[in-house]
Amino acid sequence: MTSMWSRPWVCSWVCSCILLLLALPALAFQAARPAPLTAAASAKKVVRATPPLSREARAVQRWMRTMTLRDEVAQLVMIPFTGRPLNTRSREFRKLADLVRREHVGGMILVNVTQGRVVQKADPLEAAQFINSMQSLARVPLLISGDLERGASMRLDATTVFPHAMAFTAGGDPAAVRFEGEVTAREARAVGINWVFYPVADVNSNPDNPIINIRSFGENPEDVAKFVQSFIEGAHSVKSNYVLTTAKHFPGHGDTDTDTHINLATINSDRQHLDTIELAPFRAAIAAGVDSIMTAHLAVPALEAPDLPATLSPAILTSLLREQLGFKGIVVTDALEMGGIAKGFSVAEASVRAVKAGADVLLMPRDPIAAINAVVAAVNRKEISRKRIQASVVRLLEAKVKVDLDLNRHVDLKKISDVLDLPENEARAEAIAAHAVTLVRNEGRLIPLSKGAKACFVAMVESHNGQEGGQFTDQLRRIAPDAPLFSVAPDQASATSPAILSAPCDTYVVAAWVSVAGYRGNVALGGGFPDLLNGILATNKPVALISLGNPYIVRSFPNVKAYMTTFSTAPPSEAAAVKALFGLSPITGKLPVTIPGIAPYHTGLTLQ
Repeated sequence: MTSMWSRPWVCSWVCSCILLLLALPALAFQAARPAPLTAAASAKKVVRATPPLSREARAVQRWMRTMTLRDEVAQLVMIPFTGRPLNTRSREFRKLADLVRREHVGGMILVNVTQGRVVQKADPLEAAQFINSMQSLARVPLLISGDLERGASMRLDATTVFPHAMAFTAGGDPAAVRFEGEVTAREARAVGINWVFYPVADVNSNPDNPIINIRSFGENPEDVAKFVQSFIEGAHSVKSNYVLTTAKHFPGHGDTDTDTHINLATINSDRQHLDTIELAPFRAAIAAGVDSIMTAHLAVPALEAPDLPATLSPAILTSLLREQLGFKGIVVTDALEMGGIAKGFSVAEASVRAVKAGADVLLMPRDPIAAINAVVAAVNRKEISRKRIQASVVRLLEAKVKVDLDLNRHVDLKKISDVLDLPENEARAEAIAAHAVTLVRNEGRLIPLSKGAKACFVAMVESHNGQEGGQFTDQLRRIAPDAPLFSVAPDQASATSPAILSAPCDTYVVAAWVSVAGYRGNVALGGGFPDLLNGILATNKPVALISLGNPYIVRSFPNVKAYMTTFSTAPPSEAAAVKALFGLSPITGKLPVTIPGIAPYHTGLTLQ
């Protein structure tokens, strides 16, 4: 029988089927491919564009494009100025102008002119004019800073005068310090200051602290944290008046008895105490969005070698602050000219070590050019990477954008008078000072003074030529124009003692001014005041002691019958003390600190 495979048509049919089966995968692949786009369809295809740079990124990129290594290092340096008008041909003006125009420093800090105990503040208009002139000389806009711890009034005349930090806590109202933050920001920005070195985040747990004291919000870390946050919130509350804020002095300067303007201080607390007390307000500040943190020139053996200041310590600035606390803002040194640094390190060594430790800003090196040269040399010899320098520069340039320096670096001089020293702000500041007055002791109900009391008043002021006592005297003359008043400076105490001790009075009211200032080394009554006050106490007549400033001075005079404190030497506190003394305003303040041997924390007698 003939095989079917021998027939031609069968063979042909089988071959065709095999070819078809082999072709099916290729046909399936072709069917799965999309059809080629027509011209019209191609035009509709969406192209994903690179997102545009933010305003901040554009400004930073633009400014950095022009910078050499030396320019970048110079951005880290901040130099002092007084705000006084300077002849453009004077040596002082030329020095500042060269540092801005040729060296390209990144910022300036407004400081007072001090002659002995007399402090000369800047005129706001003159300061603004000078700042405008420096901004015009700068290739990259300048950050302008100031230690505005009592509002702008700490550095500028004709601005709202607030009391010291501790007074706010005595009054117990965080809204008051938030208000201070708002006003400080508004007045600072009006004159061209865009960076405020405040609030103080130190917990003043040491009554003998000679440099923090009433600059702190108190001894309770919860109080300090709450008021620190409130100030930051106020200073950031109005976008057009936004100022950079600074929590200081990291990792905490409250538990020391050494002024770091003079020498290196030491905090001997263990790590647990540091975490619980000293660091708590800084954590709160970081949570509140603080822009910068200022370092302290003190040793912390629990964290670093006992002879190395925190300002120069990688363990404290990088490991603790950056890595453990997660701070991403600007780290600024305290002034490098201070004894806590300058006595142990040259300008060059301090500058290089501060940058290596993690600082972004070198504040007030004694020789700015030497500081720049030293850091540039350290980069060139690979001791510091350029990437490390640029990280700091980016933080600073981003901060400049945050305060709108990329949009306008000058202030409108015509608008300054409409912003500063508003009557409603002054009234609120006076109310804050009044709420702070604290009556710690009142034996025999000596306070308020009765109308018939034959009282002699002794004002122990710190200087012949200062403004201390002015508001106290004015207020006293309004209320008791015929009352005997002795206004005495420290070097007059012995000479005036006979007249004071023989005065025809039944009661003495002694008002003592004890301010907190750098390079003094203590916060005790000065000169012959202790002997004079002990002489008054020896008369066995009732003595009411009023402290305007350091609240701890009563420890040296425990036999006074009444003790009242205002926690501030500011003029509104002087007026508040006199009104409270005569019962013209209620006394409701509470101690934000413990006065050892005298009164526990939160003591305060209430008089309505």
